[in-house]
Amino acid sequence: MSASASPDQPGGAEIQRLLRSYPRRRPALPAAYQAIYVDHHRKNRSSRGLLQGVVLRLEGWMHRCVAARAKGGETILEIGAGTLNHLPYERGFASYVAVEPFHELWEDSPHRREVERIYPSLRDVPAASRYHRILSVAVLEHLEELPGMVARGALLLEPEGIFQAGIPTEGGLLWGLSWRCTTAISFYLSRRLNYARIMRHEHINDAAEIEAVLRYFFHRVERRRFPASWRHVSFYTYLEARGPRLELCRAYLEQTG
Repeated sequence: MSASASPDQPGGAEIQRLLRSYPRRRPALPAAYQAIYVDHHRKNRSSRGLLQGVVLRLEGWMHRCVAARAKGGETILEIGAGTLNHLPYERGFASYVAVEPFHELWEDSPHRREVERIYPSLRDVPAASRYHRILSVAVLEHLEELPGMVARGALLLEPEGIFQAGIPTEGGLLWGLSWRCTTAISFYLSRRLNYARIMRHEHINDAAEIEAVLRYFFHRVERRRFPASWRHVSFYTYLEARGPRLELCRAYLEQTG
């Protein structure tokens, strides 16, 4: 894994401009897209169809990177658990708690019994809770309040805990080509709708922005990309953050509410 430590005193005009761009607001979806939105997300997490099966096999790299840090007996908090499709990759944890506002995604999941509790928002997780690992897979690119979510999660870590994120390499050439040649085709064939509208609605943070936010709130951030380290030939990125800047996290949350 390539490693690049953040400076001890983060700052600069560029990161401040990025932080001021939040909260972001996603463009509204037309009625035809809203009508199939939840159903689309459910199917997007299953392997129905050849193209979607290929996508899910590629996404498995993110899940495996996250689960590779498991030590057993850990407390885990997953942000944006969706259909609970990451659970099969984890083994030997002491407790597993999740955050997922859309109960339609997880209420019928066969993995529901493995999750101790599911909160609708990270704000609902008790502030006194502490977790060895806080993880997310294909989630941070969607968050309207990305810095606040990262700061809030950092405060919930155990002293030696890690914040893990698997994300698409949004902003890279290969990622842009990949969804246009797979998911977009499948979506058009089944719905006769343009998948680009979904992507503009969903992915409001690119990979470079997500990494910059993590480096602002953590002392150490490591990055790995798949299948190659250059972002333009990468489908997915794995980020692992340690050493939260606790005072900076608290100050940001006090300032932004």
